[in-house]
Amino acid sequence: MSKQPARICILGGGFGGLYTALRLDSLPWEQGEKPEIVLVDRSDRFVFTPLLYELLTGELQAWEVAPNFSEILKNTNIRFCQGVVSGIDLEQQQVQLQDSPAIPYDKLVLALGGESPLDMVPGASAYAFPFRSLADAYRLEERLRVLEASDKDKIRVAIVGAGYCGVELACKLADRLGDRGRFRLVEQANQILRTSPEFNRETALKVLEAKGIWIDLETAVDSIEPDSISLLYKGQIDTIAAELVIWTAGMQGSNLVKVLPLKQNQRSQLITTPTLQAIDRPEIFVLGDLADCRDVDGQQVPASAQAAFQQSDFVAWNIWAALSDRPLLSFRYQNTGEMLILGTQDASISSMGVQLNGQLAYTLRRLIYLYRMPNLNHQLRVGVNWISSPILELLTN
Repeated sequence: MSKQPARICILGGGFGGLYTALRLDSLPWEQGEKPEIVLVDRSDRFVFTPLLYELLTGELQAWEVAPNFSEILKNTNIRFCQGVVSGIDLEQQQVQLQDSPAIPYDKLVLALGGESPLDMVPGASAYAFPFRSLADAYRLEERLRVLEASDKDKIRVAIVGAGYCGVELACKLADRLGDRGRFRLVEQANQILRTSPEFNRETALKVLEAKGIWIDLETAVDSIEPDSISLLYKGQIDTIAAELVIWTAGMQGSNLVKVLPLKQNQRSQLITTPTLQAIDRPEIFVLGDLADCRDVDGQQVPASAQAAFQQSDFVAWNIWAALSDRPLLSFRYQNTGEMLILGTQDASISSMGVQLNGQLAYTLRRLIYLYRMPNLNHQLRVGVNWISSPILELLTN
C-alpha cells in the first residue's frame, strides 16, 4: 500500500507564505513523495506591499500590485483555499476555518503577518486608518476622495509613526494633495527612520522639509477623536485638528497566535529556532512579521518584506529536508540594503555600497520589485504595462 503524501498547510499568502509555497512546489521531490501544498488566506489576492503606496497616487493599478492567487498559482500544484482561520489545534494538527472543513496537516507554516496595535490609544481603533493591506488602501482612498470633494480649504493629516511606512505615506500623500495638504509625522523616538542607513534618512529629511511636512519627535499620542488628535510632548498635551489620522506605528502578532501554547514575546511574535521552527514544535515553521528570530550568527532578523522573502527559501528547504531525512539549515539573514519611495518619481536607495536618490533611484526600485514579483507571467504583464503606459500617454496628449 502506497504511503499517503504529506500535507503542508501554509497560513498567510503574503511574501513569506506565498513564496514558501512556490519554492516548495519547485524543489526536487522524489517520485511519489511530493507533498500536498495548501495555501490559506482570507483574501483572494496576493499584495505586493512595497508598491501599495502607488495605488493612492494612481501610479499603479490594483491588478499590478495585487494579482489574484488563481493567476499566480495557475501552473503549479499548490491548492489555494480562501478562508478565515478560526483556530489551530496543535495536538490534532488541524487548522480550523470559519464555514469550511478543518484542514489536517503534517507540517504547518505560520506566515500570518502582523497587525497594527490600534488598542493602545483611546480612539485609535475607531478613528485611525491603518495601512497594511489592500482593504486598508481602499478604505484610505475612499476617505481621501471624500475629503478632496469637500469644501475644506486645507486637509490636515496626522501620520503616527515615522518609520518606513509613515515617511513613505507622507511623501506620497503630500504629492497627491498638493497645496491643500497639511501634514505632520508623529514619532516617539528622537529621529525618523531609526533603522535606516544614514544616506536614506538624510535624503528623506530633505524631501520631507521640501514638501512642508512637520515632524513631531519624542511625541506620543494621547487620544484620537473624529476630527482631532491629542499629542503628549514633555508632559504637555496639545490637541490638534486633523481630518485624517493614519496609524503606521508598531506591530503585534495575530490575535489567532496569542492563544497558542507556543513561546512568544510581548508583541505576540513566536520565538523561533535558527531553523525557523517554533520552540518545541518542529512540525511548525514561522516566518515574516510573526517570527521573533535570531539567525545563525545571532543577529535579530527584522520584520520586513526583505527578510520574509529570504526566510521563505529556508523554510521551504527545511520542510523538504525534514520530509527527506536530510539535515536542516539555519537561517542566515543578508541585509541587501534599503529602498525608500519618497513621492512620485522620487526614491532613495542605499544598497551594497550604492547610494542613489531621485528619479534614477525611483526607476531602479521599480525594476528590482518587478524582478521580485511572484512569477514570470505577472512580471511580463506588469513590465509591458510600465513600458507602454508612458508611450500611450504621450501619444494621447
